[in-house]
Amino acid sequence: MDSHVWREVYQTIRCVDRKIPSVGRRPKYSDALIVAMYLWSVAHDRPLCWACRRSSYGGCFRPRNLPSVSQFCRRIKTGRCEQILQRVHERIAHFEWPQDPSFIDGRALTVGPHSKDRDARSGSVSGGFARGYKLHVWAAPDGRIPVWSVMPLNVSEKKVAHEMLRYRNAEGLVLADGYYDSRAFYETVNADGGSLLTPLPKNAGKGHRWQSPSRNAAAAAWHGIAGYVYRERNGVDRIFAHMSAFGGGLAGLPPWVRTLARVRRWVGAKLIIYHARWNIRRCVA
Repeated sequence: MDSHVWREVYQTIRCVDRKIPSVGRRPKYSDALIVAMYLWSVAHDRPLCWACRRSSYGGCFRPRNLPSVSQFCRRIKTGRCEQILQRVHERIAHFEWPQDPSFIDGRALTVGPHSKDRDARSGSVSGGFARGYKLHVWAAPDGRIPVWSVMPLNVSEKKVAHEMLRYRNAEGLVLADGYYDSRAFYETVNADGGSLLTPLPKNAGKGHRWQSPSRNAAAAAWHGIAGYVYRERNGVDRIFAHMSAFGGGLAGLPPWVRTLARVRRWVGAKLIIYHARWNIRRCVA
């Protein structure tokens, strides 16, 4: 990992750790150290046991003392460490809404067909079906992802999008693919102050049943300039590409990352690293 990126990540961990009150006696190994060790292992695409070896560290990060593997695995699951990871992401990916347009999309994170992962589910992917999970993102045009979720692959995109609306307002134009086309979601985005635009079938709004006025407006817009505006949705594909285009990026799920809780923690760590790299590149530019 680049030393500037790691410095950004480590300083944010220490800053967040000081602002979260601790409960009980002071542990031998601080929560900031546990979280830093976890992000160090994720950045190098290594399992947790690798982070407990002295030989795994270099000049930009060299802890004096390291916990045992069992203690490290137990501590990273605690509520305070999970809270630090969440706060670090919120701090490092912060920016002012609204940014117009924003994007909603998902990326499949598959596991092998013979995997024993009890949380992985079968669902549709590009080219067929597979087992695994899906990363759902609500992204901004500048490349940041302030709101995200990881769910099994069989969970509906529209259901996850409704949940993400609880954490941000759908202000401005929201671009999504055809999986998000539904009367209910159009109404929800419109009630929240936004305008949803998805590809629609040719007979949209021409049936006998009541249709959402916002969906009818989107169907009418497709006869005008909506097709040109929708081309901006390619920005979310570029964001997914940038997430995987550097060492330590989110290229896929390694064999030791299984079950929903571990996948969410792993993906969240990858997004922290991605945003830290984004911040550094923005400062350089």
